[in-house]
Amino acid sequence: MGDGRTERRASSSPAVAASAQAEEIEVLESVDVLPMAPEDFDPENTGYISTDNFWKLLHSHGAELDPHKLEVLFALADSNSDGKICYQDFVNLMSNKRSNSFRRAILQGNRRLSSKALLQETGLSLSQRLIRHIAYETLPRETDRKWYFDSYTGCPPPWFMIVVTVLEVAFFVYYGLVLDRFVLQVTHPLYLKNPLIYHPQLRAQAWRFLSYIFVHAGIEHLGLNVALQLLVGVPLEMVHGALRIGFIYVAGVLAGSLAVSVADMPAPVVGSSGGVYAIISAHLANIVMNWAGMKCHFKLMRVAVALLCMSVEFGRAVWLRFHPSTYPPCPHPSFVAHLSGVLVGITLGVVILRNYEQRLQDQSLWWIFLSVYILFLLFAVCWNIFAYNLLDLKLPPVP
Repeated sequence: MGDGRTERRASSSPAVAASAQAEEIEVLESVDVLPMAPEDFDPENTGYISTDNFWKLLHSHGAELDPHKLEVLFALADSNSDGKICYQDFVNLMSNKRSNSFRRAILQGNRRLSSKALLQETGLSLSQRLIRHIAYETLPRETDRKWYFDSYTGCPPPWFMIVVTVLEVAFFVYYGLVLDRFVLQVTHPLYLKNPLIYHPQLRAQAWRFLSYIFVHAGIEHLGLNVALQLLVGVPLEMVHGALRIGFIYVAGVLAGSLAVSVADMPAPVVGSSGGVYAIISAHLANIVMNWAGMKCHFKLMRVAVALLCMSVEFGRAVWLRFHPSTYPPCPHPSFVAHLSGVLVGITLGVVILRNYEQRLQDQSLWWIFLSVYILFLLFAVCWNIFAYNLLDLKLPPVP
């Protein structure tokens, strides 16, 4: 527990602890598993439970608890050598909430969780096996995997990646019918006559910095992006939620168009590769950083296949960028968005995916990378406002 317990001693008064305890007991009463009398927990209103009393409660009423939750409670009890357990950590567990101090208590425990691993459990339904599979695909710690397996309800479903994918496919089909072309649509002379594509001459239309993800270079471009974001993005969203995965995706998309406007100024941008590469890079970096803890099957092959797919797509984008343009003097779409998506993934994305169910605002590295990202956005916006005129750059005409 360490830091969290020391901070509580310094900052909590008995009155505050008593008030918080009274409020939290109401939460525990809804669980209706352990006895709820305050004297059973903290008779002196100190904010702590004695280890002896805690052990008595667990042995007396542990059979009524979920086995995985009971297992973590035992680890919490074993992790304290000074005879006290923070009451708030106990409440967090019982109310399906976890704090940084709770995580430290578990990770610094004096014993390993003793019962069998989640992977060894039998008699699971198809949906339970799917949830277990996703837990092992995305989370490196057994405690996190069990916590996710017990707490996941499927509500809300992974709607963000599904909605984005459906919209991308719908727009592609629509413009495929309009252009009467589905393979290498980008080579059609009228391809750039589209209100969604980012074009350097139309950068004042701010929505284009995001809307370009709904227009792809062709079915080969769309197919790989859709496959990657469904195979990787949906499981990640099931574990980390739409807010976190959506943030990584949108951050990669926005960084992609802004990076092109700085590094490849005459070129347009299409496709969702910036967001897709941000998610994939964050996931792959998380696997590499936690290699020993990741228990997914054939993880080396999976990493190799993902890198191969990303390399093939990136190579296609580079080839297309330098291929003679169908609508000179405007070049074909840029590949720089792919690179910026990777950078977002291995910075912001890694921090977001590394710590399951922890508050990002409590992590210093999150604030560092977020500050760097915001500074880049501000720089890119100023660049778009002033640099084009100062450099007297000749941009391709409006399509």
